Amino acid sequence: MFPIKKIVYGGGLLLAAAGLFGCVSMTQKTPYSVFKHIDGLVAFWDFSEGPGVPKCSQGKDRYELTEYGEPIPVVEEGPWSGRSVQLNGASYLSLPYEKTGALDLKDNQVTVLAWVKKESSQIGFVGGMWNEYQEGGKRQYGLFISLPHYNGADQVCGHISKTGKATPPFPYSIDYSASRQTVPLGQWCCAAFTYDGKYIRSYLDGVFEPREPELISHTKGFPGYPEGLVQSKNPYYYPDGMGSNGSDFTVGAVLVKSGMGNFFVGKIGGLAVFNRALSPEEIAKISKIRKN
Repeated sequence: MFPIKKIVYGGGLLLAAAGLFGCVSMTQKTPYSVFKHIDGLVAFWDFSEGPGVPKCSQGKDRYELTEYGEPIPVVEEGPWSGRSVQLNGASYLSLPYEKTGALDLKDNQVTVLAWVKKESSQIGFVGGMWNEYQEGGKRQYGLFISLPHYNGADQVCGHISKTGKATPPFPYSIDYSASRQTVPLGQWCCAAFTYDGKYIRSYLDGVFEPREPELISHTKGFPGYPEGLVQSKNPYYYPDGMGSNGSDFTVGAVLVKSGMGNFFVGKIGGLAVFNRALSPEEIAKISKIRKN
C-alpha cells in the first residue's frame, strides 16, 4: 500500500500516491489556475507535495525537483498550497541540465518570482540555473536573497550571465540587480526579478524602487577602475544578453568551489519562471495573490 496524501486547495481535492506517480496532473482548483493565462509561463512550483517525494512543477511541461543533502521537511505553511519546503542550510533541490528543457532560456528574457520566508541573513540562492565553479562557471540566471559583495546585502538580487564566467576584470560575477528595499527576516514576501535583454530589475512584494548610481564595493584598484565602479544596482544595465551555459536548475543552493553553497535558509512556498520579462504591473498583481 502506497501512502496517500490529501491536498485541499480552494475547495478542490487532489489525491496522489506519494512516490508512485511522480508528477501528477493538477486540477483547475490548484494554484496553477492563477498562472496558466499569463503568457510565457515555463514552470510553477507550489510545493504541495509531502516530504521525501519530487517537487513537481505545473505548466506546459512538468519538471521534477529532487532533494539532495539532508531530508527537507515540508511544513504546513505557505502562500499558495498552504505548504512550503523548509531549507536549513544543508539541503537543496535540483533538476539535471539534460532535463531542464524550456527552463534553459535562449531568448535573452526571464522573470523569476518566489514566495519566501527568510530565516537567516546569509547569502541565499532561491532558484535558477547558476553554477559558479564547474568549467570556470556555468552561470545563466538566478534569484538570490542577499549578495553583499557588490552592494546587495539583504536585498532581492537578480543575476544574469552571458558567458557563465566571472565579470572581467573582477574575480566574481558582478552583473546583478539589487532591490532598494531589504528583505525582512521571518516574514513571507514575494521576491522577483526580470531581465528584458537590456536591464535587470529587482522587486520586493511587487514594488520596483530605483537606486541612484553608487560606488560599488570591492571594485577599486582593478584595471580600468582605479577609483572603483559607479553604477545603478536597480535597474542594472546589462545589454550582453543571457547565455545557455549548461547549468542544472537548482533551488536553495548553487555549486561553488567548495561544493554546494550559498544555501538559502528559510521557507520557500512558491516559485515561478517565465520566458519573458513581465511588466511592473504584472509583477505587482501576481505578488499580491495568495491562496485565499
